[in-house]
Parts: sequence; structure tokens; C-alpha cells
Amino acid sequence: MPKLTPYSLFRKKPIDNDQIADNDLARVIGMTTLIFYGVGGIVGTGLFSITGIAISEHAGPAVILSFLMGAVACSFIGLCYSELASMVTVSGSSYSYTYIAFGEFIAWIVGWSLVLEYAVGAAAVAVSWSKYILSTLNGFGIYPDVRLISSPFETYKLADGSVGHGYLNLFSTFIIILLTFVLMRGIKESLRINNIVVFIKIFVILTMIGFGAFYIDFHNYHPFVIPNTGEFGHYGFSGIMQAAGMIIFAYIGFDSVSSAAQEIKNPSKNIPRAILIIIAVCAVIYVSFACVIVGLVYYKDLIGDAAPVATAINHIPFAWLQPLVKLSVICGYVPILFLLLIGQTRIFYTLSKDGLIPAFFSKTHPKFKTPWSSHIFFMIVICLLSAFFPISILSSMCSIGALTAFVFVCTSVIVLRRTHRNYPRKFKAPGGDIIPIIATLTSLILMYSLNSLTWVMLLGWLAIGIVVYFCYGFKHSKLSNFK
Repeated sequence: MPKLTPYSLFRKKPIDNDQIADNDLARVIGMTTLIFYGVGGIVGTGLFSITGIAISEHAGPAVILSFLMGAVACSFIGLCYSELASMVTVSGSSYSYTYIAFGEFIAWIVGWSLVLEYAVGAAAVAVSWSKYILSTLNGFGIYPDVRLISSPFETYKLADGSVGHGYLNLFSTFIIILLTFVLMRGIKESLRINNIVVFIKIFVILTMIGFGAFYIDFHNYHPFVIPNTGEFGHYGFSGIMQAAGMIIFAYIGFDSVSSAAQEIKNPSKNIPRAILIIIAVCAVIYVSFACVIVGLVYYKDLIGDAAPVATAINHIPFAWLQPLVKLSVICGYVPILFLLLIGQTRIFYTLSKDGLIPAFFSKTHPKFKTPWSSHIFFMIVICLLSAFFPISILSSMCSIGALTAFVFVCTSVIVLRRTHRNYPRKFKAPGGDIIPIIATLTSLILMYSLNSLTWVMLLGWLAIGIVVYFCYGFKHSKLSNFK
């Protein structure tokens, strides 16, 4: 085993690493497909799942401000990602950037945080998908056993008024298994399906905004900022901030664009442009949609609601529109899950290539050229998470994992501008170090706004990751033989 020294803990990967040349993933993603991939994966994540909880438990109608804060924060962060993606064109996203800037141990922490972001995020989306399936079936007079669509931590009310707890969420596991096997057959084929679904989803979202705007009850906007209850995060300014911290989950996806760099054509040019276009488009859609949902539904009627769009559409008096929107939402979850599942497996693929986890996770299918072993592993993990945990816990865990990675990515920009001053960049964030500093501080503030339980889970997760690193990654790292 290599000797443990401060140098070995922070040994850095050279920026011109051999993973670029040793690429056994197929470059099949062009600019248009990349934008559809990002927009399709982001739009819906927040609107379809956590909006109800963010409105009812934290911000009230002022969740509109939370979405704006999330957009502004992600714009600064996206500029940092764009600069780094124009320099480093390998899979791994945040992990690869911090490996070059800060060294191996910090990179491992970031990579481990990304596992939390993508795996838990996919589980949260799958849970919300299952709730829309339930709402749609109920609309057709079909009432499956709610105990098999609810986690043990969730309560439900029966027709007789009695309250019980769920067993596990079987519906959520079904969609994860189905899409995993689709992705294992190849990313190009998967993204063809994605493009079709994105067209449908955007059309229906715009349709709902157009119809819903005529049925807004403006009384639902008052008071716009609900007075704080005396508890941090429950309405008032702290509630708006906590909702913004949760809503970062809704913008997760632009970083996944860079995680698939080895499968993107001309990545140094296409990734920066795609990231900025994706964030701008999603911000406009999110804020518009949030205005409509808040105007249609009184905020207290969304308490614990994992399917807020289904609730909102029921306030529009067009019977034909209700099942159409619900079915479109169900289909719209497909690109979101594609994005999260692809991002997760590509992070593990890169960790494995670097020797920090077993080589098994970087094995690619001989025919389809996809990391099939990572897909199978995370299919099992995500199925367990979605079956036994509610969306409120999962979404917060996902957000803090993403924000942890964002902090290190934004500071990496500052470091690499000094350590690799003359290295070519096809894009550079303007204003010197101002944007990276603002992006870092914004991420830290949003992390602070999340509740204490989320912080406890993050620290526990990082503790597990540190054990894994010292028990396996440190001595098996490909940099361990570097002198």
C-alpha cells in the first residue's frame, strides 16, 4: 500500500490525461440532442414533484421568488461549469474538474456527493412518477392498494377516515428497472425516445400555462410572503430560502450535461453553449408555471403533495385536459430519469477508470458500448431508495449533494485560472473571479438554508465515503504509482 502523506491525499490528475484518448464510449450526442437532453431532464423535476412541498411547507406563494433565486444561482454556477467543460472534456463532470484543481481526496468527496445527487434524485423522481400514476388511475376509477405505492414513512387516509402507513412503493421500482434496461442498450437509442417525449412535455406544459392562466384565483397570492411561524424554514424569508435550497433539485441536470462529455461531439464547444441555453429556457418555464400553480391551488391544499400538477389541473374545468396533462407528466418523467441515470453511471464509470472503485463498474457492453455493470448496480440501489423513502427526504438529500459539488466546482475555476493560466479555454466566465465567488457563496447559503436532518444525512454519507476511500480507493488509485 502506498504511504499515506499529505501529498498522496491531494495528488492531482494531469489535465491532459489519457482518458480522453482511451475512450471506449461512443461519441453520438450532437448539439441539438444535447439541448433536448438537458431541457428534457430538467423541466419537470421540480414542477412535477417537489413544488407542492416547497409551497405548502416552506414558502407559500413566494415560492415564485424561490424559483427565481434558484435560476440566478444556477446561472452563476452554470457559467463556472461552462468554463471548466471547455477545458476538460472527459466524463465525470464535477469530480474530474476537482481532481485536477484540488487533488484526489477532494475529488473523491465531490464524486461521492454526486452519487448522492444522482441516485437519490432518480429515486425522488421515481416516487413522484408513481404518485401521478396513482392519480391518473383514480381518475379512470381504478383504485390500487395505496400501501403498495407508499413508503413506510408515509401516511395515507382511507375512505373511512382511518390513517395507515405504506409498505413499499412498487410502482417506482418498475419505472427504474424498465428505463435501466433501455439505457443499457445504448445512449443514442435512448435519446431518440427522449427527444420525442421532450416535444410532448414542453407542448403540454405550455398548454397548461395558457389554459391555467385564465382560472387563477388571485386570492391565492395573498399574503404573498406568509409570516414565519417562529421556526426556521417555515414561511417568511427563511422559508423562501429553504424552498430555494430544495428547488436546486429542480435545476439539477445542467451539470449532467458535462458528465457525458466523452459521448458528446465537439464537447469543448457544445457543452458551454448547451448549459447556458438549458438554464435560460428552464428558468422561464419554471417561473411561469409556478405562477400558475400558486394561482390555481391554495397553498395549504398542497401539504405533502408529491403530485402537485395533478392537483392543480383539477382546478381547470376542462375534463379532456386533465387526463391529457397527467399522462403527459407521466411520460415527461422519462427524460428526467434518463438524465439522472446516465449522469450517475458515468460518474461511477470515471471513478472506476481512475481506480477509486473496482474495475467492474467501468466494464462496457461489447455490443452496446454502455457501462452495463454500473447500470445494474444503481438499478438495485435506486429501487431500494424509491421503495422505502418518501420524496420529502429524498429531494433534500439530492439538493445538498448537488450543492456540495457546486461549491468545489466554482472554487475550481479560481484555482485553475492560476495553476493552468495559459491552458486553452473556448469559453471563459466574464468579470474575473467575481462570478465564481458569487456562485460559491450562493451555494453555501442555500446549503445552510436546508434543515438539520438533511445535514446529518450528508455528514453520515460523507463519513461512509471516507471509509470506502481509505479502505479501497487510496491504495488502488491509478495515481498511487506516480512518483
